[in-house]
Order: sequence, then C-alpha cells, then structure tokens
Amino acid sequence: MDHTTGQPHSPDNMPPTRKASVPAPAVQRLSLYLRELEAFHKQGVQTISSRQIGERLSLTDAQVRKDLAYFGQFGQAGIGYRVDELVGRIRWILGTDHTWNGLLVGAGNLGRALLSYRGFLGKGFHIVAAFDNDPALVGERIGVRLGVEVLPMERLAEVVADRAIQIAILCVPADVAQTVAEQVVAAGIKGILNFAPAPLSTPDDVAVVSVDLSVRLEQLAFRISARRLAEDAPPAKSR
Repeated sequence: MDHTTGQPHSPDNMPPTRKASVPAPAVQRLSLYLRELEAFHKQGVQTISSRQIGERLSLTDAQVRKDLAYFGQFGQAGIGYRVDELVGRIRWILGTDHTWNGLLVGAGNLGRALLSYRGFLGKGFHIVAAFDNDPALVGERIGVRLGVEVLPMERLAEVVADRAIQIAILCVPADVAQTVAEQVVAAGIKGILNFAPAPLSTPDDVAVVSVDLSVRLEQLAFRISARRLAEDAPPAKSR
C-alpha cells in the first residue's frame, strides 16, 4: 500500500495506465482472461501462451496480445506468460488486488440471492451491509452464514462512513432506482452496480454498471431465433 495516496502499489515494471482510454470491450475481456488464468493456476499450470488463452474464449492470440498491450508489456517471446504473475497484474489493473467493501439496497429475492453468493469475497468484494425500507425486513439477518443485517435507509450515510464502503448494489424497483442512486451517492458511494431495469443519472465521478437480466434474456432469445432462421432459410439461387 502506498501510504501517500492510500492506493496499492503497482506490480514491478507495470507502468501507470490511462484506463479511461482503453476500449470497453478490452476491459470486459480482461475479466474473462483473469477467470481463465485463475482456472489454469488451480490446475498447476505455470506458463501459458496467448494462443492457449484465446482458445478458451474463442479469441485469436492476436486479440489477446492486443488487449494486454493496452496495459504494458507482458510475457517473453518463446516462453509466454507466467500465470501467477499475469494473474497478479490483471488483478492490479482491475483494482481487485485488495478488498472492496460494498452494500446492497433491496433485500428482496434477488438481493437475498446476491447476499448468499459466496464468490464475491474471492474476487475482492465484501458485502458488509444491506438496506431496505420495508420495516418487516429491517433487523433480519441474511446472506452467507446469516452474516448481514438488513438496516433501515436512515442509517445509510452513517454506515457508509463507518465501514468505508465505496460500492453499492441496487436491487430495487425501476420507479425508485434513481432516488436510491441519489441517496447512495450523497452518502459517499463511488460505484453502483444497478440491477434495476432503469437508466441512472449520476455525477461524472460515480461509475455505474447496469445489469438488466430481461435484456440479456432477450439477446439470448435473439441469438437462438437468428440461428433457427438461418437454418430454415432457403438456399441462395445461383445466377
């Protein structure tokens, strides 16, 4: 940890990167690379090539090298990448080399499922608080080992400051999503994962990632339908 900035030190030979200039698809693929590299690491693989990474994700080795090149120099020609080293560097780039405290608003069915998900902590995310405006839910303990107490929204600012929370997960209805977003931003939250099917307006210094499950299902249905239509289409007539 760099005590002058409060941020983790970068790994050796890792230059500072203007992350805002990196294309969004490359950042998204970086998370996929990390997932595959962690799987290789668990299998005891020590070195790996861009071709091997690409094959796992149906990408070319050139695409893998191009994506990584946005963030510096990796690996050695003829040898490839050291798996443990690349895992560490990608975690640093993504900011998951240290733990992020998060909160969840909306302790309904989706909120409960997310609080019970055991994979967050392994990725560097610790959901330390949950909030709901339903008095029937306040005081209930849910999540992994019933470790998270549902608190009233009135305590939001206090808890964010006390537990150094920077990330909020919104599992609320669309008609209240903007109001809740404004509440968490006012409390000091800097990043929002939004499961509400509604766009959010936030200050420029607050990051928002939206996950609309119905849209994802529609995209899945489109792919299935498009494939079926392609199979059923009559062959093109030769001229």
